[in-house]
Amino acid sequence: MQDRMQGAVAVVTGGGTGIGAATVRLLAARGVRSVINYASSRDEAEALASETGGIAVQADVGEDAQCQALAAAAVEAFGRIDFLVNNAGRTKFANHEDLDALSADDFLDIYRLNTVAPFQMIRACAPAMREGPMSAVVNIASVAGIHGNGSSVAYAASKGALITLTQSLARVLAPAIRVNAVAPGYVGTGWFEKRMGAEAKAGLDAHIAASVPMAFAAMAEDIAGPVVTLLDPASRAITGETLRVDAGAHLDVGLARRPGKG
Repeated sequence: MQDRMQGAVAVVTGGGTGIGAATVRLLAARGVRSVINYASSRDEAEALASETGGIAVQADVGEDAQCQALAAAAVEAFGRIDFLVNNAGRTKFANHEDLDALSADDFLDIYRLNTVAPFQMIRACAPAMREGPMSAVVNIASVAGIHGNGSSVAYAASKGALITLTQSLARVLAPAIRVNAVAPGYVGTGWFEKRMGAEAKAGLDAHIAASVPMAFAAMAEDIAGPVVTLLDPASRAITGETLRVDAGAHLDVGLARRPGKG
């Protein structure tokens, strides 16, 4: 039986690296061609496009005109848009207790990419997506948006707003377009290695693995799987949901209570 996703077209923002790239590869395995958006990771995005049969398009999705151009490029290249993955995002590390660590400009900068950009991308892609039989959006949120933790107060607030945006747009775009979110916990992408160094990142992975019930640090591929599941037409009854993907960290199970841990 033919895969129902075969021949579909996806737009993936921030698609050149990390969760975005893992999603593009998994979609390609299902016969989906992707428009791989990037801001600065040109080499990675173009190599991934060559590998998966997609195209790489540079755009700052914080700018509405560039969102419109990105959607137009997808339609021009492939004639349709079925799926949108809003993965591009940013943060600024700041101690939550230090109320002077963030300025209004920091909030606006983070909201611009984490909250406003997904709205603009959905608005830009919606006309084409309404024409398809199986259109779906997945927003990459964060457990920080549920619990109010994470790299900074501004980041957590922006992801909380993205979760609310997911619910609002799921309501107004139904039944033509489903809108869901995935909320990862820690994800051991190359971004951490670049920021911390390989040794420190390996230590962080080990610490996370020892701290969560599933006893491993999630990688980009572990998030891409749920993203593609929510895009799949087999999930047609799911909309307006936020799926937490954190290896069970939200269960708050102490190591002493974990089997085999003493």
